[in-house]
Amino acid sequence: MRIVIRAIVLTLAVVLSTVNAQTFQGVATYKTQRQVDIKIDSTQMNSDMHTKMMEMMKKQFQKTFKLTFNKEASIYKQEETLAKPQVGGGDMQIMVVGSGGGSDELYKNTKEQRFADLKDTYGKVFLVKDAIEKIEWKLEPDTRFIGEYQCYKATYTKMVEKPRQFTSSDDDKEEEEDKEPEMIERTVTAWYTPQVPINNGPAKYQGLPGLILEIHDGKLTIVCSKIVLNPEEKIEIKEPSKGKEVSQKEYEEIMDKKAKEMMERYRPRKGGRDGETISISIGG
Repeated sequence: MRIVIRAIVLTLAVVLSTVNAQTFQGVATYKTQRQVDIKIDSTQMNSDMHTKMMEMMKKQFQKTFKLTFNKEASIYKQEETLAKPQVGGGDMQIMVVGSGGGSDELYKNTKEQRFADLKDTYGKVFLVKDAIEKIEWKLEPDTRFIGEYQCYKATYTKMVEKPRQFTSSDDDKEEEEDKEPEMIERTVTAWYTPQVPINNGPAKYQGLPGLILEIHDGKLTIVCSKIVLNPEEKIEIKEPSKGKEVSQKEYEEIMDKKAKEMMERYRPRKGGRDGETISISIGG
């Protein structure tokens, strides 16, 4: 009799767990911003124009995203906005490389540990499919509240390319571009809440015992501003399927090649009279 009862309890536990995974849903709204530090020779741009450009660039990288999730999967997508402000004017043009498109969608399945990232880049649609990279989080003792949610701190370190410093000289730029990138260590800090029991978060941050509400990764900051759990209208999480399917490595190689082509195309030519072009590559 005990064996029968135990089997029934285990069966009910499995059923309830499956039901909870299907019915537990939510939408988290995130605000992102990225510090932009651009040093330009005074012969290229006066101080007033530089200040104006910095303000416009700052606004360009202030975005709002929504993470739609259940216990197993999620979609992370930027909210639709008006056209981005144009930076520059007259003989001065700004080319921003690597900012991403507003139609991008990131699907993650944390149960199967895989993602499908829809990217519209340079007018071409890619579908990047790969395994979710495991993050070696270190759980810290620090706690704080973000809104009504008690959050806990976690950190991890990763190696990233050191930002390069370019001068206005074509020869200096070419010499700098030919060098192997210098790698430096960066600590990423996250704040997560077990009150929302999913191991997910914004962008490609996940793997903690609770929803990640805040991220500090170099010059990038992501902060959750609103959470709606189990909304009345049922949420549908659909994996994207259109676009040229590539792996993460293949996509990075394509983007690196395209970025170099664009930089070369817009590089000021010696003796030319077409004005100056400042190229800004946005990294992590």
